[in-house]
Amino acid sequence: MTPDAIPRPAARVLLLDPDGRVLLLRFVMPDTGFAWWATPGGGLDARETPDQAARREVFEETGLRDFELGPCVWIREHVFHWRGEHWRQQERIYLARVEPFELSREGFLEHEVEMMREHRWWSAAEIEASPERFAPRRLGLLLAELVRDGPPARPLEVGL
Repeated sequence: MTPDAIPRPAARVLLLDPDGRVLLLRFVMPDTGFAWWATPGGGLDARETPDQAARREVFEETGLRDFELGPCVWIREHVFHWRGEHWRQQERIYLARVEPFELSREGFLEHEVEMMREHRWWSAAEIEASPERFAPRRLGLLLAELVRDGPPARPLEVGL
């Protein structure tokens, strides 16, 4: 890991529908064009718990307000470069079972409007068959295991 990276605690949410599909957002870095798909989520605000951040981020990035936040199922740490800084993000990834819904961009922040280009409900098989980038990289396999086996007893470290 980059020793001078700024620590950034974060929370993400796997919004899982009854068919085992997950809602993913496609992010594109404006300066490089680098693109990837990830679950809704982001950094914790001051004095905010991971659970609170997870709920806030889902609302900001999807418009969904009324849902039951389930357990933290995965944890992940990675370093990235954004706005001239190196960040070391430590993510807690929660599960929430929801009915399919249409995303609203109403709560998007300015940088989210710029970076979030599309959204889609994905099955594990579609993720595995896709040439697109996903975060975490093993998302298709991890999602298939989660749908098949249910939430783990303790959060799994899922790597990059």
